Amino acid sequence: MALHFSAIAYPDPAVTSTDSSYLLVMLHGWGADARDLSDLAPMLDLPHYQWRFVNAPFAHPQIPQGRAWYDLESQNFEGLAQARQGLRDYLLGLAEETGIPLARTVLGGFSQGGAMALDVGLTLPLAKIFSLSGYLHFQPESQPQAIAPILLIHGTEDPVVPLRMAQQAKAELEGIGASLEYEEFPMGHAIPPMALARLKSFLS
Repeated sequence: MALHFSAIAYPDPAVTSTDSSYLLVMLHGWGADARDLSDLAPMLDLPHYQWRFVNAPFAHPQIPQGRAWYDLESQNFEGLAQARQGLRDYLLGLAEETGIPLARTVLGGFSQGGAMALDVGLTLPLAKIFSLSGYLHFQPESQPQAIAPILLIHGTEDPVVPLRMAQQAKAELEGIGASLEYEEFPMGHAIPPMALARLKSFLS
C-alpha cells in the first residue's frame, strides 16, 4: 500500500509567486507534525527557496495528532522501509511538480526527521543534506553517485539523542567519503538561534 505524504508549502503558492531557484524539504521529529518546524522558513529568510514541511506518514502511537516516520520503539523500526521508499518517491514527484530538479533540492530534518534526511538523502543526487539533533539508524555504504554536502548540528547537552550518536554518524559519513560539516553547540534537543545561524550559512 502506497503511503500518503502531505506538506505545508512556504511561501503559499495560492497567494504568492513561487518562482524560486531552490527547494528545501524539511522533516519533523517523532511525535510532531509539519507545523512544528514551519516557523523556520521566515526566520531563516532565504528568498530563493521554496519550502515543503512534510507530515510523516504514520500516526504516533502515544501522542494524539502526532506523526511518526516509523515506530521508533519497535525492535526492527517497523515502517522504516515503507517510509524510506515513500519519501524517495515523494521527492521525485516534487521535482516534477515544482520544476526544481533534485540537483537544486535540499533535504533536512530534526531528530527522527534528521535520520530520515540522511537515510534517503544519501541515495539521491541532491544539492545538500542537513540533520539537526539527528542520528544514523543504518550503516551507510559508498554510493554510486557523488554524495551531496552534509551538515550535522548537535547539542552537547541533548538528553533525547545523545551526543555520541552524532559523533558516530560523523565518523561513519566521513568513512564513506561524504563532504561533511559538523557542529556541536551547548544546547539540548532544540534548534536555538546559534544553530539556525549555522544552518543559514550552510544554505546560503
